[in-house]
Amino acid sequence: MKITDLLTTKTIILNMSAASKPEAIDELIGKLDKAGKLSDRDEYKKAIEAREQQSTTGIGEGIAIPHAKTSAVAEPAIAFGRSQEGLDYESLDGQPTNLFFMIAASEGANQTHLETLSRLSSFLMDKEFRAKLETAKTESDVIEAINAKEAEEDEEEELSSPEGKILAITACPTGIAHTYMAADKLKDTAKEMGINIKVQTNGSSGVKNRLTEEDISAADAIIVAADTKVDMSGFNGKPVIEVPVAKAIHEPEDLLNKAVNKDAPVYQEDGNSSDSSSGDKNQRTGFYKHLMNGVSNMLPFVVGGGILIAISFFFGINAANPDSDQYNRFAEMLSIIGGGNAMFLLVPVLAGFIASSIADRPGFAPGMVGGLIAITSGTDGTGSGFLGGLIAGFLAGYLTVGIKKVLAGLPNVLDGLKTVLFYPVLSIFGTGMIMLLINPPLTSIYTGLLSWLEGLSGANIALVGLILGGMMAVDMGGPINKAAYTFGLATLQAGNYEFIAIVMAGGMVPPLAMAISTTLFKNKYSDQERETGKTAYALGAFFITEGAIPFAAADPGRVIPSMVVGSALTGMLTALFSIHLTAPHGGIVVIGLVQGGLTKAMLYILAILIGSIVAAIIVGFLKKDLRKA
Repeated sequence: MKITDLLTTKTIILNMSAASKPEAIDELIGKLDKAGKLSDRDEYKKAIEAREQQSTTGIGEGIAIPHAKTSAVAEPAIAFGRSQEGLDYESLDGQPTNLFFMIAASEGANQTHLETLSRLSSFLMDKEFRAKLETAKTESDVIEAINAKEAEEDEEEELSSPEGKILAITACPTGIAHTYMAADKLKDTAKEMGINIKVQTNGSSGVKNRLTEEDISAADAIIVAADTKVDMSGFNGKPVIEVPVAKAIHEPEDLLNKAVNKDAPVYQEDGNSSDSSSGDKNQRTGFYKHLMNGVSNMLPFVVGGGILIAISFFFGINAANPDSDQYNRFAEMLSIIGGGNAMFLLVPVLAGFIASSIADRPGFAPGMVGGLIAITSGTDGTGSGFLGGLIAGFLAGYLTVGIKKVLAGLPNVLDGLKTVLFYPVLSIFGTGMIMLLINPPLTSIYTGLLSWLEGLSGANIALVGLILGGMMAVDMGGPINKAAYTFGLATLQAGNYEFIAIVMAGGMVPPLAMAISTTLFKNKYSDQERETGKTAYALGAFFITEGAIPFAAADPGRVIPSMVVGSALTGMLTALFSIHLTAPHGGIVVIGLVQGGLTKAMLYILAILIGSIVAAIIVGFLKKDLRKA
């Protein structure tokens, strides 16, 4: 869909009267409403304001792109507004804004919303295009300028000379604005410097302008400006500059100079670069990138599996148990799909994708096997949880890289056997043997903690609540968490309902706290983290502690201590309020089973909220402001 399919002369304001951000929003909404594009003006305004509260859509360079996707839109549309004098729109660069594109996307718009936003972000980085919009005398001039720009962009980008070629790839986690802004900054700067460049964008709507084998073969150097995993197969022997996507937006000239001078490490097919001293010391690579590759691929299993388990409890706490009077076949199926399969795969998937990020495709199989061993092969048939999976992922990845280097000297005639025989056999064997050796000691922590907790059961109840609650947040599914939860189950079966209430409340805090923190401290989290935070509200409410794992894995030093404090506080309050619960799982679904009626149930919710808010504030203050990073 073209931009001009959504933008018409009826939704253009060449001389806005607004003098402030709220007035600008109202004026643009009024234009859309008058053109019949909205079914509920007030609801659409609420959606726009909610988006602005997440982070300003004033992207700088005098541009703002407010947008919302809501059922209050009758027909997808774009409103364009121009303020001759400019106004304060709280833009990221602190400068006045004079060009406004308001996107109204309906609930059923699918990818239209993202693709249109992506193209607009890209087009508006072109100074000449912005100049045309700023000087347009009629609404038709605006339409013509946009049509001309789209026609220009639709032409396949070609490398014009046989020498002096620079290639680039841009990618951000959401694949929206930054991906295309970085691409256009590199292209515009290269044009000014007389440098021949081709840029591939890995955006929300797929890969565009893909680099070919011929392009890579002829390239002098390659710039990879990305905050997410990028396929670099085929770059062997080429100088490769790896930097965060923001550097391509703010420092394109410096990157291009490095590329022209080949001031970059030479990429090797094993995923490492030689001469690393010449690389960018601040790039988001190494541990963080590998970790994020694992976490991002694991998250759908956490969300899908966890929610399905929680839904099964709607039919009854024991509805999935064939031996129970509450048994329901559909509830059992939900439990099997969610808990027996999706959640079971969580740790192996985490390990597999961490390993593949380190060693590319050959690392995936040993990572998956190592992750599976982490959750199935320990003392007493238990496992070491997601911490064991992290160890397995990095172990498998770097072990595979080592095997690649060892086998690099084999005759070329054996190259075909490396990927199908040597790599998988040796890497799976090595990873499996090491994990089988270290996993029992890791899981022995679990049995030791369980014995210790049993010894505490007669101690001060507030102290036990503090300890149990805190333990639920230490490793979020690992041996410490399991020890606390198993203790709660054991006492529940013995007729003591206090401890299960404590561990469930403590386990709900981490995801709820991270969800609250991403809402209160928007500037401390990326767009992807804020989206994950929205999901964490539901996961926390249903007692799915794993909903906080993406945050804990990305920043354990700040997140885990904060969550432990919040969960410990909730555990202590739950104990002091003398909450008794007869259900082993379910979170908000089983609040009605708290003994003591409505008063006790409200106190239970209060304890959870207090701990969650405290943890959210602590981690929010500890986090760095991304705008200053």
